Amino acid sequence: MGKNIGFMSFRISGTDGVSLETKKWAHILERMGHRCFFMAGELDTPPAVSFIAPEAHFQTGEIKEIYQECFNNQFRPPKLTKKLHMYRERLKEEIAAFIGKFSLDVLVPENTLTIPLNIPLGMAITETIAETGIPTIAHHHDFFWERKRFLRNCVWDYFNACYPPHLNSIQHVVINSSAQNQLALRTGINSTLIPNVMDYATPAPGIDDWNRDVRKVFAIDDDELLILQPTRVVQRKGIEHAIELVARLGRKAALVISHASGDEGYEYQQRVHDYADLMKIRAIFVDDLIREKREYTADGRKTYTLYDVYPFADLVTYPSIFEGFGNAFLEAIYFRRPIMVNNYSIYSHDIKPKGFEVIEMDEYLSDRIVALTREILDDPDRVGRMADKNYAIARKYYSYEMAEEALHFLLKTFFGA
Repeated sequence: MGKNIGFMSFRISGTDGVSLETKKWAHILERMGHRCFFMAGELDTPPAVSFIAPEAHFQTGEIKEIYQECFNNQFRPPKLTKKLHMYRERLKEEIAAFIGKFSLDVLVPENTLTIPLNIPLGMAITETIAETGIPTIAHHHDFFWERKRFLRNCVWDYFNACYPPHLNSIQHVVINSSAQNQLALRTGINSTLIPNVMDYATPAPGIDDWNRDVRKVFAIDDDELLILQPTRVVQRKGIEHAIELVARLGRKAALVISHASGDEGYEYQQRVHDYADLMKIRAIFVDDLIREKREYTADGRKTYTLYDVYPFADLVTYPSIFEGFGNAFLEAIYFRRPIMVNNYSIYSHDIKPKGFEVIEMDEYLSDRIVALTREILDDPDRVGRMADKNYAIARKYYSYEMAEEALHFLLKTFFGA
């Protein structure tokens, strides 16, 4: 019998990694016969299955102030403790209303018990689970100890209790083996590893009447390579390496960067602009034209999804220094594009051993890697063979079917066969 499953996060909206994976899980669970509902401070899910709780967002005024106080003090002012508990209680009431409105059987906190962007929310979810015993699958994308900015704080007691909580009715899921090892070492908590996934059983969308003008709109010449950096402009994405590669290729090429910096500040984005100018390459920032769905802007311009751009990419660059997993890697494989990837730790430990054939740099661009990139770009038959091989591997290890099997097992631990 299908269950009512409630996803909870700060926001489930847009194209950030957590929102994307949340929607993938929901799709998988729904095709298994379950019903999915959503609670967050910002939602773009259908209204009939949505519960908006503004104070669940990390950008809400008072919640944002609490966050800043938590990570700018070594000792916690009593007023801050009172505020934390006041919002904890308010959010507990919202969670209770969410559970009651949709008669939920299972909760799925998405990163809310993992990264302390909204500590009252983490406290509220933890207390709700402790008091009700509701079956919970805590989906962890990136733990607080992976981010330097969280290590100076005045809330270690709440970290130890809630990030993540060690409760009998919670099954913990992580997206990479390093997180699985660290979670066990730091907390003694066992977890299930379910990596990010793609629907490899369904062919990727291609070129149609809506997106066939992408190259023209981006002002890319017919004889110019389109090299796609399908990420936000944040420091850990290592975009300087993509710029250097374009500069050293000796080909007419443009680097298309799909997203802006988001909520992590614009200093690095300016650095990328300046570095592209310094290296004398054409970097095209198209974040104003990339949306979650196809539509027209207020001034009449057509927008595209990232999936509209992939079919035109001659090469995808993914030179990240650190990633929790690597959605862009899976997407490049899905669209059968050649990919240049940095040997970041999760790629090295979890993805590389599967046998993918990619252009792999190891922290810096060598002459050998630049030459290999030229060879691949000049050999369409080789690109096709690489694409077929990579797609088959990805379908085996990172498919919806693999995630479905793992989620079915987790639900069986709560409800039996």
